[in-house]
Amino acid sequence: MGLIQSIGNDVTFARAALRSLKKVNAIYADEKHTFADVIEDFARTKPNNIAIVSDQGTMTYAELDAAANRYARWAKEQGVGPDVSVALLMENRPEYLVAWIGIIKAGGAAALINTNLTGGPLVHSLSISGADHLVLGAELAENFSTAVDSLERPMKVWATGGAVQGTEDLDAVLADRSPEALPADYRKDLTTDNTALYIYTSGTTGNPKAAKIPHVRLLIMMGGFAAATNSTEKDRMYVCLPLYHSAGGVCAVGITLTVGGSVIIKRRFSAREFWDDVVDHKATLFQYIGELCRYMLNTDPHPKERKHKLRTVVGNGLRPEIWPEFQERFKIPKVIEFYGATEGNVALVNYDGTVGSIGRIPKWAKSKYNVEIVKFDIESEEPIRGADGLCEVCAPGEVGEALGKIDPSLPTGRFDGYADKAATSKKILRDVFEKGDAWFRTGDLLKQDEKGYFYFIDRIGDTFRWKGENVATSEVAEAISVFDGIKEANVYGVNVPGADGRAGMASIVSSKEVDLPKLRTHLEKELAAYAQPLFIRIQPEIEITGTFKHRKVELVKEGFDPDSVADPIYFNDPSAKAFVPLDKALYDKINAGGVRV
Repeated sequence: MGLIQSIGNDVTFARAALRSLKKVNAIYADEKHTFADVIEDFARTKPNNIAIVSDQGTMTYAELDAAANRYARWAKEQGVGPDVSVALLMENRPEYLVAWIGIIKAGGAAALINTNLTGGPLVHSLSISGADHLVLGAELAENFSTAVDSLERPMKVWATGGAVQGTEDLDAVLADRSPEALPADYRKDLTTDNTALYIYTSGTTGNPKAAKIPHVRLLIMMGGFAAATNSTEKDRMYVCLPLYHSAGGVCAVGITLTVGGSVIIKRRFSAREFWDDVVDHKATLFQYIGELCRYMLNTDPHPKERKHKLRTVVGNGLRPEIWPEFQERFKIPKVIEFYGATEGNVALVNYDGTVGSIGRIPKWAKSKYNVEIVKFDIESEEPIRGADGLCEVCAPGEVGEALGKIDPSLPTGRFDGYADKAATSKKILRDVFEKGDAWFRTGDLLKQDEKGYFYFIDRIGDTFRWKGENVATSEVAEAISVFDGIKEANVYGVNVPGADGRAGMASIVSSKEVDLPKLRTHLEKELAAYAQPLFIRIQPEIEITGTFKHRKVELVKEGFDPDSVADPIYFNDPSAKAFVPLDKALYDKINAGGVRV
């Protein structure tokens, strides 16, 4: 990197960092001003600005605020107030934002449930939400039916968007509630330290965990991304990522809704419709995950793919091998790649577009940030400690675990944890660089170069990402293990050429011949689509370590290559909707990209 470019990148970083700092300081200065107040302010000062665009039409800030007021009054009637939660299970549509904004207007917290969940994981997510009420999109009634009989406690279900047997008609109730501005004291007991949202994350093991998002964190996440993109009320953000995720439902929508701009909501991503939507709706911003970028590159040329008004795309997971091609083919002026976890206190942003980097902290700015990379033992999956019992910082280029110092007095130092206190404790590493300090464990392996750029290496432990989602192997193994005849299940991720993330593979031991059609039906019922294994390997026994852990390293290396594996392997063929034997011909076809996975 030349001297002039280096100076330019430093200037880019400094300007963006200062914008972020200014926003964060303003947020911290007023502990009573929440995102509900932001929407109400725009309803008064910019009532005719378009807040939401969808296939259902447009919604101004005045209309968004009025619709959310109906929800707020309904929520108050149900006893909702500070830190009282309401679960929300609904696909992407304007009503989704209206619902959770209305809930926080009442002072409550919205638990955003993953729409892919069914069965046990859905039961778990609803149970740990602490909610007595569920707002259910009628389109997900079938999903909910797989969990309703197993709930730990009864929930009152309010359906919207259509009739659902056994539920209350929320649309009719809301139509009877006033859309007028709420009384001034409606949230008098609420501060920005109260919980606004629960957003679910798989973490590294087990069922989904409910990450607590206080109002202050919600505003900082939104404001930080607004600062990174330098958004204004003239911007229009295209959102096709799930609104139950922090990426689509907080960061993306916050980029424009915190400045009086517009959010364009798509029910789900469609590579075929993407450029029509972006061009026709005059989008200026788009939030991505890496796999969407790969999908788009694999599509045929579209007549509108270079006729858009996009000025910036922001997201994570854009792999360096496709980054330049993606930017060049689609004429993308600027890419802002970032790194961060919903619940974590480590946030990195690549402001200058250096290919492959997930963010940068220059040496001269290091003291202002709470991030360190420490030496890590892959075998024990723990940071390495020296003779003094303390951790050691990695040298430039050395791979280690990224940690974030916990300091509640600083905006960047908060770790608010999960609804489950035990899960919160597991993410904290103590006595790291001095006795008594505490650091958040990201669970990710990163490295940083001499110029301060960070690069993502891998996820620690068993969790892998597939289809943009975290897949917890313990959850998948549990679902497989309860199937008739299965003695053991060892689940791991394997690389598939041309696909982002790792595909699920399960090595199983059974006491009798496995009924694969019934197993597939069972997995469809128990697991979200992205968590269902793509490959099944049937072994006579599973190897274990001296500490009785399943050996996975060798299995991952062997992957699904029938030339390397003597055991039978089956492929979860989406076109055949069945597990089919995987031979060399099918293996070669998958590797060549001839089979959609």
